Amino acid sequence: MTASQETGLSGTPPPAWTRRPANLARAVTAELVERIVRGVHAPGTSLPPEPILCETFSVSRTVVREAVKILQEKGLVQVRQGAGTMITPPSSWDMLDELVLAAAIAEDDGLTILDDLVVTRRVLESDMANVAARVADEQVIDQLRALVDRMDELVGDHVAYHEHDRAFHDTIMQASGNRIARGVVRALESQVVNTARYMGRTERSLCVASNRGHRRIYERIAAHDPDGAAEAMFTHITEAWVVRRGGSGDPVRLQR
Repeated sequence: MTASQETGLSGTPPPAWTRRPANLARAVTAELVERIVRGVHAPGTSLPPEPILCETFSVSRTVVREAVKILQEKGLVQVRQGAGTMITPPSSWDMLDELVLAAAIAEDDGLTILDDLVVTRRVLESDMANVAARVADEQVIDQLRALVDRMDELVGDHVAYHEHDRAFHDTIMQASGNRIARGVVRALESQVVNTARYMGRTERSLCVASNRGHRRIYERIAAHDPDGAAEAMFTHITEAWVVRRGGSGDPVRLQR
């Protein structure tokens, strides 16, 4: 688009409505999700009525109704006849939803959400490592060994190291054949993999320590030791996160 097209023939900016997102309902939904998670609209209270929402976002009733419908699907609101649209308690929210999880992480000063994410990942990946140790063929074992060896060479380049780190874990998840568990882990990780709060420190020494954990996992899978592989994965994920999270609060939710 040329500069003249962006500003219009008269040289003035185009009307605001021409610059709005194509899907207004989803744009309104995203803003309301953030407001609900932040507590601007607290659980147990009513969402502002349609006319106010229409005025606030400069959209039609149709757009607002679609946004409320999406919020209901995410578990953030409940529409009650005669009582309006009520904000539900956090226990009802769909925490696997992209918008809800991202907003919750942004508001999570104590790292509780990230601790829970790691615990969930730890449970699922430990089980998948157990299965992988029972079913992995020579091709998978060779691939894991190659990744571990390559990560030893990449400990000074944390970006390349973490790319191979994710490939290592994904190889194990694929080997397990559990597509649902892999899908959950990948969905959770996609929300946090590029955030500083989750990735934490990136010193060379931490990559070295991390890859020692990877090598233990690989060795147990290569030895076809299901319990050992599960324990190695559990320990690796826990220790790596405790280091990355630093001294922010007591990681009591990680204890087992």
